[in-house]
Amino acid sequence: MSASQAPAGSPAKAEGLPRSDVSAGVGLAGLLGLFVWILFCRNYPAFADWLALPGPRERLTGPHAALTAMLFSSVPMVLWSVLVDKVHRNPSTGIDWDNKRPLADVLPASLVKLAGLWATWLILAGLYCLGRWYWDGQYLFAMKVLGVAAIPLFVLSVPYVLWLDRVTKEPRDHAWHFGAMLIGREPYDPDEVKKHWRAWIIKGFFGAFMISILPGGFAAVVAADLTDITNQPVRFALILIELLFVIDVQIGTVGYLLTLRPLDAHIRSGNPFLAGWLAALICYPPLVYAFMGPTGMIAYEVNTPGWAHWFGNHAVLLWFWGAWLVFLTGVYAWATVVFGIRFSNLTYRGVITHGPYRFTRHPAYLSKNLFWWSATLPFLVTSGSPVDVIRNTVFLAAVSGIYYWRARTEEAHLLMEDAKYRQYHAWMGEHGVITAPLGRFARRLRPRGPVLQPHPAE
Repeated sequence: MSASQAPAGSPAKAEGLPRSDVSAGVGLAGLLGLFVWILFCRNYPAFADWLALPGPRERLTGPHAALTAMLFSSVPMVLWSVLVDKVHRNPSTGIDWDNKRPLADVLPASLVKLAGLWATWLILAGLYCLGRWYWDGQYLFAMKVLGVAAIPLFVLSVPYVLWLDRVTKEPRDHAWHFGAMLIGREPYDPDEVKKHWRAWIIKGFFGAFMISILPGGFAAVVAADLTDITNQPVRFALILIELLFVIDVQIGTVGYLLTLRPLDAHIRSGNPFLAGWLAALICYPPLVYAFMGPTGMIAYEVNTPGWAHWFGNHAVLLWFWGAWLVFLTGVYAWATVVFGIRFSNLTYRGVITHGPYRFTRHPAYLSKNLFWWSATLPFLVTSGSPVDVIRNTVFLAAVSGIYYWRARTEEAHLLMEDAKYRQYHAWMGEHGVITAPLGRFARRLRPRGPVLQPHPAE
């Protein structure tokens, strides 16, 4: 049975590593654009002098510079996707550019879709107002950005929907079904309405979070003092780690915002499993504070000063451990960059099979958890208390278990959706440099049931 013939939701027989839905060039283009902007912001005083610009001579560390960075990363990725990869011609877009329908033919459906979209945005705005955490701390910046963007978004949605519906093979998408449900004049599919809301809850929840964390990391990277860092292994490692996290956040935020069908980056489906949502939401505000925060139920950093403290008197070990942590963070950022404009949690937007996903099906989760274990060293505590050692170790293991849970629910979602992912899943199970041996080890640990002997023929 071929991968395309395998039952939905079942791993397929390995037949070769399938081609990735996103080329490596997309993420690299975005990375180059981001680096150009970071260098400009760090050297703005020199550029201002050279161009005789008015105003202060300071590095551009403000939140608006962090927002502008998304343009420098997203525009190159979009251009590469369209001009080089020609993603707008992919059959998976559902667009037929050569058969444009008259506006009059699509106008009724477009108006229903716009009603669904506008109602969705108003409901999300109401949920933002109800969520107290959105009006404190770093989220205030996200709310300001979304508030400013609201009117342009409403206005531009009209020509965008009318233009897209004229070339889309089936204009009656998830948003249309929600609009039809609200208007009550045409039959709609409740399952399509559920798909619509899964996608928009994901965009609303994670989009606001990603925007909220843009300014802090970007400012730290632009303002970083690089003087004498080659003689300070801890500071050198921390600056590189901060830069890699900025790369992850910038590229990831672009992914949440550019869910556009003409770029083949639309959300094809949100994770339908409640377990997947629970496992993911536990890892983000506000729930993460209740579970993993300093006073959370499974706080694992009690009396743990970390790697820099314990290795402080050993320069060689500091350099080695710092390099290890930078490597792990680099893998984590790489796992986001290879998605290009398609990164987001809890969604199916195509299949990635290259980059770090060539070695393990979950490089981001694996590297992130190894980073936490290596940086925190939960079994080394300043209190000398064995209770702290046991608690920290058990609770960090619980956190890793949550990420394993996330990984399994994501696999279940993708196995159900795409034959290509089933082929990728099977190939990795047999040939993945990390996945294959871990799978074989896990199978050895499973208890074996009794072997049933066939009855003799009568």
